[in-house]
Amino acid sequence: MRLKRIPGRTGIAAAAMCAASAALAQSAADEIAKYRQMLADDNPAELAEMKGAELWKTPRGPKKASLERCDLGLGPGLVKGAYTQLPRYFADTDRVQDLESRLVTCMTTLQGWSEAEARKNPFGANSDMQALVAYIASQSKGMRMAVPMAHPKEREAYAVGKRIFFYRAGTHDFACATCHAAPDLRIRLQNLPNLLDKQGAQLAYTTWPAYRVSQGEVRTMQHRLWDCFRQQRFPDAQYTSEAITALTTYLAKNADGGIFNAPALKR
Repeated sequence: MRLKRIPGRTGIAAAAMCAASAALAQSAADEIAKYRQMLADDNPAELAEMKGAELWKTPRGPKKASLERCDLGLGPGLVKGAYTQLPRYFADTDRVQDLESRLVTCMTTLQGWSEAEARKNPFGANSDMQALVAYIASQSKGMRMAVPMAHPKEREAYAVGKRIFFYRAGTHDFACATCHAAPDLRIRLQNLPNLLDKQGAQLAYTTWPAYRVSQGEVRTMQHRLWDCFRQQRFPDAQYTSEAITALTTYLAKNADGGIFNAPALKR
């Protein structure tokens, strides 16, 4: 006996599979949101914040100086609101800097470390740099992103960052935009924010740095971008490089007006 093909059966099955997949992804997203909410009041990032606050005040380095005179853009020692206005142009270095590259500058000029020493092991377990970023970022919680664009080098950094965002290369011909320039994309069951959408850009940028449960560490925006480049099969991005700063400038400016809410909690 010959079986008859039923017209449309394949299409119906495919539609059903797509619907089931979407429902599963939404369910996973809901559960992840509940999980984050459950742990929000006991975010392990608070331990990093406490360590960072101590590092900020402790005399260290060859000059036995603290970072309390470090100028993050609002004046020496002022940290409240500083993160929401970074990256920005600094006249003393004549370049645009994000928080981590600025901290390297302060560690070399104020504390006397060499640049190699200041940049050493930034993503290691219980890293001093990640703790400093967690502390400083926490002082901007509840404030609106307001990245300056008055200086020509700030506008140049934004333009370069935009080019990097859309630049496709590597063995997989990936760009940042491959995963983050359209709505309703996901990898496995993880939703991917659309960074060209104002709300998506604000939600993504304002929740870094974050404590990553899967890694047991606070991770900064520099680490997030370094890891994205790794997944794109690009060469390792140099820590505090101008390329990373430019891409950060582009993402941060796209998040203008968003309420900063970090260190947050991530999977």
